[in-house]
Amino acid sequence: MHLTIRKEEPRSIRSLKQLFRFGWEQALSCLFPVVIFASLALTKFLPMPILPRYDWLLIICLLMQWFMVRSGLETKDELKVITLFHIIGLALELFKVHMGSWAYPEDGYTKVFGVPLYSGFMYASVASYLCQAWRRLKVDLIKWPPFLAVVPLAAAIYFNFFTHHYWIDIRWWLSGMVLIVFWRSWVSYEVGGIQYRMPLALSFVLIGFFIWIAENIATFFGAWEYPNQADAWSLVHLGKVSSWLLLVIVSFLIVATLKQVKGKNSTGEAADHL
Repeated sequence: MHLTIRKEEPRSIRSLKQLFRFGWEQALSCLFPVVIFASLALTKFLPMPILPRYDWLLIICLLMQWFMVRSGLETKDELKVITLFHIIGLALELFKVHMGSWAYPEDGYTKVFGVPLYSGFMYASVASYLCQAWRRLKVDLIKWPPFLAVVPLAAAIYFNFFTHHYWIDIRWWLSGMVLIVFWRSWVSYEVGGIQYRMPLALSFVLIGFFIWIAENIATFFGAWEYPNQADAWSLVHLGKVSSWLLLVIVSFLIVATLKQVKGKNSTGEAADHL
């Protein structure tokens, strides 16, 4: 009788494989944002027939959204969340463009008060990423704060984007509140059947930083234009990371709250059938 001894893989090789699996799941979760970036690049350097560039971008985003739902990559419940983010983002865009924070200088038939309607999909794509990553990585929340702490904090962060133009900017106070409220909160996720976890506040920072990188790519391809980029493109100020960090927190809190409500409703329905 021959015994076959299976040699265990070196730890470094296992870690690289896990890193690749994690990166692959993240890439799949970013499908909607990737399509937006590719469309920005394509329409920037190729002349588009019949319609202005902004209108083509809206058509591409609508077709992509239809494909995501039709193919099953997104559920109808996730579509509702993404639509909510489109509305929230569009409202913020209308206000910020009115206040001169940034501009959309090109023409378009689908511009409302200077804001092209495709811009709402850039916010919706963040929600799409969160929903996709949540499902693919089997995300779970550990020691999630009470509903009465989460919702007012998310609302205060969102409204500060508006009110700081007329009143003091309290973003740093709100950032401190985030640390206090989520000090004990962790997010767990699964890669290749192995569970990992990290502090929730750290995940906010990482996502916010990568969105800042994406913002630089987007402005380079002319998605929108900051005042200091009117003459020539320049790197978006690093301070914008704090804005994206807070916006990510709002996005995550909305998605997490809706998923918890959905989970409780599903549990209640299951109990009713017992």
